[in-house]
Amino acid sequence: MSFKTIEWTDQGVRMIDQRKLPTVEEYPLFKTYQEVAEAIKSMVVRGAPAIGVAASMGIALGVRDSTDDFKQITDTLASTRPTAVNLFWAIDRMKRVFKEAVANGADKRSIAQRLIQEAIAIQAEDIESNKRMGRYGQELLPNSGTILTHCNAGALATAGYGTALGVIRAAVEHGKRLRVLADETRPFLQGARLTAWELWKDDIDVRVISDNMAGSFMRQGLIDAVIVGADRIAANGDVANKIGTYPVAVLARQHEIPFYVAAPFSTLDLEIPDGSHIPIEQRDPTEVTHIGGVRVVPDGVSVFNPAFDVTPHEFVTAIITDLGVAKPPYGQSLARLKDL
Repeated sequence: MSFKTIEWTDQGVRMIDQRKLPTVEEYPLFKTYQEVAEAIKSMVVRGAPAIGVAASMGIALGVRDSTDDFKQITDTLASTRPTAVNLFWAIDRMKRVFKEAVANGADKRSIAQRLIQEAIAIQAEDIESNKRMGRYGQELLPNSGTILTHCNAGALATAGYGTALGVIRAAVEHGKRLRVLADETRPFLQGARLTAWELWKDDIDVRVISDNMAGSFMRQGLIDAVIVGADRIAANGDVANKIGTYPVAVLARQHEIPFYVAAPFSTLDLEIPDGSHIPIEQRDPTEVTHIGGVRVVPDGVSVFNPAFDVTPHEFVTAIITDLGVAKPPYGQSLARLKDL
């Protein structure tokens, strides 16, 4: 990759500031766990897997450098983004490492070093899982054609390589001739700003369309498949992803176009039976009322700004994970993958 989403340094956690892309490529350093938490909340870093990596590194940083107790550190990180289950998966993993180190009588310095090693391991494992996902998923894509994606599920949303875009990358690496249509993804424009930027950096053919163009393109036969990422997947295969994913899935079904979801198994929340139990984050209204700092909604008019919607499992053709591809019925196929 020609850029790094996130990395651990002895001075703190360095992340590319995704709020400033595509015009500015900047890598600020976050020196405290509180700064890492704010970076997650303010979307310096976003995407479920990347959030999990950032949280694990924030915990390691907090234990090493602050005098706050471990629960306060983990609670602060856990309060940042409620929908992305990878956040809580990573925090739980760090809690287990901490508990084991304490039980073994380790001192603070040794505990911190163990947590740093675990955070770096989570990062490395995420990249490898993305590449496995890419190998599984690329087989589902045509040898040539146009793929629609919504939001950003690429290297910027992970520790590297990507989930949905990782599948596209793997397909291109296998010689498939693909063009990507990136929904702009209002209101934060992750598709227009981020997906287009990283695919352009990798010389992958990408065109940006506004969110309301997808149906028209499908009707004209200009889209061969849809692939998106996920922030949480329920046991029955219901998928929470960036707001606007559900109508894309409905359109894909109407036009008989396959709709794929790519996510590491850590994004699955098999403890919840269906999507109605997934908490939906409500974000700052100014993301809707303003574009580039300029108000575009009349002053005094209220807006809704949910960050995610839930796509019912019956609209999903397949779920691509790092353990393999699950197909309907998802209650059975996802459970089988878990037992592998």
